Amino acid sequence: MQIHENLSLRQYNTFGIDVKAKHFADFSSAAQLQEILAYMHQLSPRINKLILGGGSNILFTADVNALVLKNEVSGINVIKQDDEFVYVQVGAGVNWHSFVQHCVQQGWGGVENLSLIPGNAGASPMQNIGAYGVEIKDVFEELEAYHLHDKTIVKFSAVDCAFGYRESVFKRKYKDQFVIISVTYKLRKNPLFNTSYGAINQELEKMGVKELSIAAISQAVINIRSSKLPDPKVIGNAGSFFKNPSISKEQYDQLKNEFPSLIAFTNPDGTMKLAAGWLIEQCGWKGYRKGDAGCHAKQALVLVNYGAATGKEIYDLSEEIMQSVKQKFGVELEREVNIF
Repeated sequence: MQIHENLSLRQYNTFGIDVKAKHFADFSSAAQLQEILAYMHQLSPRINKLILGGGSNILFTADVNALVLKNEVSGINVIKQDDEFVYVQVGAGVNWHSFVQHCVQQGWGGVENLSLIPGNAGASPMQNIGAYGVEIKDVFEELEAYHLHDKTIVKFSAVDCAFGYRESVFKRKYKDQFVIISVTYKLRKNPLFNTSYGAINQELEKMGVKELSIAAISQAVINIRSSKLPDPKVIGNAGSFFKNPSISKEQYDQLKNEFPSLIAFTNPDGTMKLAAGWLIEQCGWKGYRKGDAGCHAKQALVLVNYGAATGKEIYDLSEEIMQSVKQKFGVELEREVNIF
């Protein structure tokens, strides 16, 4: 067990924001986490805690006066299977895209549409990550989480997680109460192909794919995402900064009348989900840059750090964008990225 003091978090967040953590430690098991927490409790009983995964969905706006705990729980294990499904338990610290690639290589279907999403497996149910017509709730079986107060391991089913659009109980009801240790996914031995969303079919045609496979779909998604989204290793970013907002059908009809090219999708409950990137672009933000904080030139949903931007500068830019969208369209954007 090693606990660092005043450690820079620059390499631990994909925005590349250079802030310091008052205390920092990593853990690779629930037992090791418990040991660190017990030790820190003796030193500083009331210290705040921040659990860090891949650092791909967080914006640091100041130094972190807390104990930052880096989740490094590893492992990919088949825990059971039947004729149709394989149940795969994954350590919360496993890189998400690496896990997806492993599944593709094994022929396990269900997560190929979620290729190249940054971050670790532990964040997938917390955010109910989704892309190209698939969400985590579609393949989720259960997870194990450590309760920080009770010091026990608790299992959560899909119902327990109360998944919503980029939502789960861990973002609100149980915020800062649990540390996800492992996640189990229910994957198909005989995959069902999902190519209906976005430009997947076009990309498959462009790739010259004759026989559909999860490997081909995965590569198509990788190609599409790579063409639109900046690599965090090159330009600091956290992927989509804002959620796609949902509005009533009545409000949508009014907006559609005023803005005929408005992009929207119908939700199961009859409300309309708008394309936040389109709204932002219409307000003139796409490609905007002030200092080293900016709005990406190819995807308006992505805010970027071109090198030395502070978290506050990126946060302030997000505020300006939200205000302009509300003023022009009467629609309130919500950040997908966590602010700390």
